[in-house]
Amino acid sequence: MPKTGEICQTSGHYKFSGHTDGSIGCHPTENERDIPMKRGEPFPPIRSCGKGAFWTYVRPL
Repeated sequence: MPKTGEICQTSGHYKFSGHTDGSIGCHPTENERDIPMKRGEPFPPIRSCGKGAFWTYVRPL
């Protein structure tokens, strides 16, 4: 499962799957929960929380 800072290997839509530090008190905004990614881009943090995230592939772009 890719995480914040890793390079995307497969273009597509990804969904937030949890914080890398295991915290549960901060929730991503609607726009941060499902993101489009292109191969070669780094996975982003959840900016509204200031935390790293795990991402799960959902569907192609």
